[in-house]
Amino acid sequence: MERLKGKTAMVVGAGSIGPGWGNGKATAVTFAREGAQVFCVDRNAAAAEETVKIITGEGGKATAFTADVSRAAEVEAMVAACLKTYGRIDVLDNNVGIAEMGNVVEVKESEWDRVFAVNLKSAFLAMKHVIPVMQKQGGGSIINISSIASIRHVGISYVSYGASKAAMNQMTRTTAVQFAPDHVRVNCILPGLMKTPMVEHSAGLAASYAKGDVEAMWRARDSQVPMGHMGDAWDVANAALFLASDESRYVTGLELVVDGGLTVKSA
Repeated sequence: MERLKGKTAMVVGAGSIGPGWGNGKATAVTFAREGAQVFCVDRNAAAAEETVKIITGEGGKATAFTADVSRAAEVEAMVAACLKTYGRIDVLDNNVGIAEMGNVVEVKESEWDRVFAVNLKSAFLAMKHVIPVMQKQGGGSIINISSIASIRHVGISYVSYGASKAAMNQMTRTTAVQFAPDHVRVNCILPGLMKTPMVEHSAGLAASYAKGDVEAMWRARDSQVPMGHMGDAWDVANAALFLASDESRYVTGLELVVDGGLTVKSA
């Protein structure tokens, strides 16, 4: 349908931690399939290149860039490189995130700081450097990938993850209001229990759910969802597509929950 025809989309966290489809990888490919030229950023160069290869193999346009987006200088370089390559940034998708297990008593200070640097500071830095670009262009769409862990307890203990994503939600709300006059829209997606490589490769999650048994973890997570199954990366990607497109031109400050009904479940 070419819903993003003529747009340049920067997807931060466009690679995947392992085989299969992570949220960022699926989002980058979806954006390209809808006509965007995609600037694919990941800390893992090979992962970013893999996503680009998929896009270009389908006839799309994409460029890979390697950056640790918790570092200000690397974010500045990322934005400069995208502008040099494509001349503009119409969509920013902030998709990086890590989870460290533990409650407030158990989690180490160093782990807390790392989670906030990756999950929250990265989005802050990206918006800090991309919003002025969007203001000069006359607008743009920013999509921050949060989590339902930001609004409720999900049955496992990773307080630093939930707290960092809750802070992301509030940062999204305030930024949406402040830059609405410049036609810069800022929204959040709150995925629920998703079946992605990040979850599969998290030893802490598997241990919390099923004593390290990944297949048992999948079954346990499926059973928690009112729809009877987890979502996947394409569910997040399709939500991001709506928020990136002009179909959502009057939508800003939204927390779009994508969770199969889990957050409205009574017990």
